[in-house]
Amino acid sequence: MQRREFSLSAVSALSAAAVAATALPGSARAQGAAFKDGADYLTLDKPAPTEAPAGQVEVVEFFWYSCPHCNAFEPQLEAWIKKAPKDVSVRRVPVSFRPDFEPQQRLFYVLEALGKVDELHKKVFYAIHVEKQALNTAELVAAWAEKQGLNKAKFVEMYNSFSVSTKTRKATQLQDSYQVDGVPALGVAGRYFTSGSQAKTMERALQVTDFLIAQSRKARPAKA
Repeated sequence: MQRREFSLSAVSALSAAAVAATALPGSARAQGAAFKDGADYLTLDKPAPTEAPAGQVEVVEFFWYSCPHCNAFEPQLEAWIKKAPKDVSVRRVPVSFRPDFEPQQRLFYVLEALGKVDELHKKVFYAIHVEKQALNTAELVAAWAEKQGLNKAKFVEMYNSFSVSTKTRKATQLQDSYQVDGVPALGVAGRYFTSGSQAKTMERALQVTDFLIAQSRKARPAKA
């Protein structure tokens, strides 16, 4: 499977199509037969690594804080996560298609390390899309974190730490494994990929994800 070309304009074009397209009728959406490999989702040629515990189906959300369509998708994703079955493990992975994406990648992983994702994840989106803050350099990210009440010295130390550097590297490797070419996008069980451009809307992408979760359960080896 060839990786599709990516550019900043491609992110906007793909995601805009995902948000603007009209969702299919409910009856069509409800039928698994409506979801086609190669059309609504892609099956990876080579499985991507997963971190979910045994017996769990991992769903990965690929996002970029500065993407307006990721910002718009966040409430839908949160609602979906709240209703997800207990055997579904969801993790967020910030992408880095260019070097200037990395400060926001590192920001996410520092928040994760500090246990602040639940508190501050939405606030990052708000700062960028409502308050129009750039948050695209280490200095701007650190200054924003300090305003949220985080210790700046500790934040900067963690931002530059080996642990966070490793996580950003693995995040970029994972996006490459899934051949992500636009955000928001979803990976399922290290085997499948869908997005707004694949499924036509992000609402439908979540329905495709439900279908792929069910497929992944069927593919589990039988217990002895």
